[in-house]
Amino acid sequence: MAHLSRDGSHWMPDYLVAIDATTCIGCGRCYKVCSRDVMHLWGVGDGNAMLGKVDEDEDDDFDGELVRKVMVVDNAGACIGCGACARVCPKACQTHVTADKAAALAA
Repeated sequence: MAHLSRDGSHWMPDYLVAIDATTCIGCGRCYKVCSRDVMHLWGVGDGNAMLGKVDEDEDDDFDGELVRKVMVVDNAGACIGCGACARVCPKACQTHVTADKAAALAA
């Protein structure tokens, strides 16, 4: 299931499917390069409890429970497989699946 780019060369999309919350440092580089709204920053509390999506306009500490922040893939279907997020991630904490394997997983 190869795709063609505009110049006719073969290209295989590499979709973002997960981000390892134990490795992610929440730097936001992937979020900044993604134009598709695929991931968002989430707050993490004690015991790696996910506290919820961090509102960009507020400095919420989740009632003092916030320990750190990580990126979470919460709109995977919007990913176009460009790989920009993987190229800027300093921790290599993302998991990508090529389009041919993603189609097999969905079947």
